[in-house]
Amino acid sequence: MSAIPQGRPVCAAEDVKVKQALRVLVDDYPVAVVRDSDGELHAIGDTCSHEDYSLAEGDVEDCSIECWGHGSQFDLRTGQPQSLPAFEPVPVFALAVHDGNVYVDVTTVLNGVPAPTTN
Repeated sequence: MSAIPQGRPVCAAEDVKVKQALRVLVDDYPVAVVRDSDGELHAIGDTCSHEDYSLAEGDVEDCSIECWGHGSQFDLRTGQPQSLPAFEPVPVFALAVHDGNVYVDVTTVLNGVPAPTTN
């Protein structure tokens, strides 16, 4: 039997369709769980670094998500903005799938952006 991954269970993997995102809360911190065009799952901070908009409401194309507010696109692997007006990255979190459930660990930030303060 395999060990349960670190982090919190946030949704079933099947809940996130290809080229879509789902906003979840992990310890009161908003996270976007995103399935890219290739079907891979990613977990990023859900708040655009330019303004307070939910990235989960944006369009997913290839391996990026576009903020619906002002059009900034973010790379799902690195969190780096790919277009203005955003110029700061969003955090990218550790994600694992176990028994069909998605686990996100907001204490493990993969791209060097400061970890969120959680309760």
